[in-house]
Amino acid sequence: MIPSMTSYSRFSIMKTATVALIALLLLAFCPAGSSTNSTLERLYVYNYENVLGTSLELKILAASSAQSEKARDAALAEIDREAKILSSWDPDSEFSRWFRTREQAVPISPELFEVLSLFDRWRGRTHGALDASAETITRVWQNAAAQKRLPTAQELQTAVAVVRQVHWTLDAANRTATHTSDAPLALNSFVKSYIVGRSADAALGVAGARAVIVNIGGDLVVRGAWKEVVAIADPRSDAENDAPIAQLVIHDRAVATSGDYRRGVEIRGRHYSHIVDPRTGQPAGRIISSTAVAPNPADAGALATALSVLPPDESRTLAASITGAEFLLVTENGEKITSRGWSALVAPATPAAAAAERIPAAPKFQTVAAQQPNAAVWNRDFELTISLEVARIQEARALRPFVAVWIEDQQKSAVRTIALWYGKFRYLPELHIWYHDESLQPENVVWHIMNSISSATRQPGKYKLRWDGKDESGKLVPAGKYIVLIEASREHGTYQLIRQEMDFNGTPRQIDLPGNLEIASASLDYHQIAH
Repeated sequence: MIPSMTSYSRFSIMKTATVALIALLLLAFCPAGSSTNSTLERLYVYNYENVLGTSLELKILAASSAQSEKARDAALAEIDREAKILSSWDPDSEFSRWFRTREQAVPISPELFEVLSLFDRWRGRTHGALDASAETITRVWQNAAAQKRLPTAQELQTAVAVVRQVHWTLDAANRTATHTSDAPLALNSFVKSYIVGRSADAALGVAGARAVIVNIGGDLVVRGAWKEVVAIADPRSDAENDAPIAQLVIHDRAVATSGDYRRGVEIRGRHYSHIVDPRTGQPAGRIISSTAVAPNPADAGALATALSVLPPDESRTLAASITGAEFLLVTENGEKITSRGWSALVAPATPAAAAAERIPAAPKFQTVAAQQPNAAVWNRDFELTISLEVARIQEARALRPFVAVWIEDQQKSAVRTIALWYGKFRYLPELHIWYHDESLQPENVVWHIMNSISSATRQPGKYKLRWDGKDESGKLVPAGKYIVLIEASREHGTYQLIRQEMDFNGTPRQIDLPGNLEIASASLDYHQIAH
């Protein structure tokens, strides 16, 4: 719906006020001690896909776009540099070249030497619960799953015996590493967090960059003059817009989350975690999500993996040995286990929520549920899951398009904004329909700008959203037909729109939607909620 000039003017004023409010909120977490020109600073947000096999969100506090772009380029360059050293999947990386040697003392870079040393240290700290050769066991489970069977006891016993070998020896004086085993090795666990930390340091070293938040696949670092609200994803309800299980205020720390809910294998109808215990060969089962906070990014990443494997008592002892470390564990039966200092990190309330409460609701939202007073109300036992995949651009790393996902009624009035993703305020008008619909609420703009999310690593470009049948005021809408819209616009790219009507009448239905140049695929799944 393109409004008249009068309504468009009213809506433009509302949007301008909203953007101004967001700009103020984005500065709300800056701690005391800011420079005299801090009022000129703002947070610049960049989103990329296919970075280290997942998604990247980069936030930079700077006084100008030029300064933020220089810091962004420094962060990206450091990620690329570290990946060429440490990647287990790039056959041309320094690690891969070293892996192909055997019984030969090879001079290696300071970064690779440090990471191999950290793996030795953490292997000892966890009594073998964290090991680079756990890839040996992972492959046994993947091969068995491909054959639709469980691994045999002999297969697991053999794999564990391989893991227990010495895989390398290090010579600190000459900075050499000697590869000594045939075991598959993967530098997982904490290496992503290690790279996140190095990239944040590189960005913060650029003149004019006052704060940096780097989030790669749910592992993130906050550095500089900023306090970031970080939402911890619920492992059993992990759509992008689902309520988190916790929200933290993070300053000059790293956060990492491991969990079994986004990766693993399915065998005979049962899910098995991709996180395995190298000492037994069994997938981690009791802990379905572990979040660690620590000053050092590598410590946070290593803890998050180890805490998924260790019993809670051992996890508590291990975390207590790391200065400044805190954790949250979620067990398979939903129990939450936290470290003693965890509560000090918890945000009492997000400024986004407080600000949203101060924004008056648009009249059309207030009357949606009352339009049909005698009609049946949305069945509370049902929900809609919206899955979408951003089209992969041929380049190795690509900016994510700006995306709006929302629901309209049969009169084409907006009912609920499900998601709004963008990095620069000036590009909001590129989402032509969402931006120019005077009935749309601005609350979600604040949420999606303000919060970072720590979660188990997702595949790049794949997102899941959920609609619970409520309008923007939190009221259940009448049952019946509504329209789901997915609007996408890429900077220096194309504009695309997906529009699909669906009847929400208590009868389950799935619809696969045709993709386009920006959204490769999308699907709608209206289903009964599993209790």
